[in-house]
Amino acid sequence: MASKKQSLLREASHQIIAGGSAGLVEICLMHPLDVVKTRFQIQRGKADPNNYKGLGDCFRTIFRTEGVYGFYKGILPPILAETPKRAVKALSVAGLGSGLTEALVVNPFEVVKVSLQANRDSFKVQPSTFAQARTIINTDGFGLRGLNKGLTSTLGRHGVFNMIYFGFYFNVKDAIPASQDPRLEFMRKFAIGLVSGTVSSCVNIPFDVAKSRIQGPQPVPGEIKYRSCFQTMALVYREEGYLALYKGLIPKIMRLGPGGAVMLLVYEYVSDWLQKNW
Repeated sequence: MASKKQSLLREASHQIIAGGSAGLVEICLMHPLDVVKTRFQIQRGKADPNNYKGLGDCFRTIFRTEGVYGFYKGILPPILAETPKRAVKALSVAGLGSGLTEALVVNPFEVVKVSLQANRDSFKVQPSTFAQARTIINTDGFGLRGLNKGLTSTLGRHGVFNMIYFGFYFNVKDAIPASQDPRLEFMRKFAIGLVSGTVSSCVNIPFDVAKSRIQGPQPVPGEIKYRSCFQTMALVYREEGYLALYKGLIPKIMRLGPGGAVMLLVYEYVSDWLQKNW
């Protein structure tokens, strides 16, 4: 019994370390696309004075007005959330359950991240991650109007994504025979993961848009327009059309491909190293 517990503990620790390492590398490389995604999701149609004309215009504008570091706004919260997020995934059942528990852990970090990403000031003059978190807590507290606002949308985003992703991935993975060639096997896993992630993103993106609207700046300071998940979805649909519920989908999918490959490579490398040395 003791050896079985030790084995389970060792396997869980391997999952946390390997998954955390893979997540950390992916965040550092792909965070600019997350900033661009958030900027598209919080803009409110062509009447918005900060409206971006397209993906290229968004990249150029951020680079011109905020500098290279503008693409890394809000990077610290997801890095800090990575280890507890991986711990939750390692200790919970894959699918909807892991998505919901993961959302509970990461939501406060997401609130701080989105508020930093929405800030269009120069990187040098914007508040630090901890200063921003203190401001949110001092102004609105820890509740659903403060550090945990947008929780329902985050639960929807993570729950739907994990449910579809894992269901699709494992069913398709079992249907396509594994290859003895390591390179072909990597491509098989990567292709299945990319398709699974794309399908999941297309389904869960309305929750992501609602989350960004609730956690980002409100149109009129001091007045809460976007209050809850489905109220926000309905409001965005009514005022901007159904396509507005899919804002940020392109940079999100652009992140999935190379980001998924990076995570898979780092995870397998670190996992193999841990198995051999620990």
